[in-house]
Amino acid sequence: MSTPARPELTGGRRVGVLVQHGFTGSPASMRPWAEELAAHGYAVEMPLLPGHGTRWQDLNRTTFADWYAAVDAAVDRLVAENDEVVAVGLSLGGALCLRLAADRGDDLAGVVVVNPAVDTLRKDVRLLPLLKHVVPAFPGIANDTKKPGVDEVAYPMTPLRAAASMFAAFKQLRADLPRITVPVLFFRSAEDHVVDISSSRALNSGISSRDFTERVLDNSFHVATLDNDAPRIFAESIEFIERVTTRDAEQG
Repeated sequence: MSTPARPELTGGRRVGVLVQHGFTGSPASMRPWAEELAAHGYAVEMPLLPGHGTRWQDLNRTTFADWYAAVDAAVDRLVAENDEVVAVGLSLGGALCLRLAADRGDDLAGVVVVNPAVDTLRKDVRLLPLLKHVVPAFPGIANDTKKPGVDEVAYPMTPLRAAASMFAAFKQLRADLPRITVPVLFFRSAEDHVVDISSSRALNSGISSRDFTERVLDNSFHVATLDNDAPRIFAESIEFIERVTTRDAEQG
């Protein structure tokens, strides 16, 4: 999904938003949010990450570097065509947004992350460098929602080579969290069966931004963008985007 900016709805400024889905997932998990952002006049880029949207075996042929290259290119397009750019993401998509904030803070007005994965308490993750050579995949992590009947259109399996690359990249991301100084809005589900509390602890202790807000979602599980709290995420993220993309203009 790619939509142009409508500056007549955003005070004459062109605002772009990167919208990023998570690991083994698809843009379906983010489409309602992306459509809400587009309706408010924001240019939206919603990339399908390499290795996703086909077969889970294809994901094992990609790495975190491939996924990051895709979001980096999407931000390049948004920066070239808009006055301000914000990145929003779910789970791995949130981690990619945080990676962008650490690397390209000058290009971003802020980031919004929903249940971002940057760490884990699972001890079996330490075995992934070995397991990935023996077992191609574990059972999937799709559709963790409190709301019934939801389908995020994700793979039924979790490919281990890709997972090993992801968790290795998280280690470096945690080390680089202090480089994040842009405004951050962080939504976390109180009950999440995919991402545990260690990621929240890492963000709260690591991010240097003076404009960091954590919001706890009480009525959603991991895929909160399709769950009961989705309207709240959409509304509060739009308020955040409006604030961080007009601040420089107001100060000027």
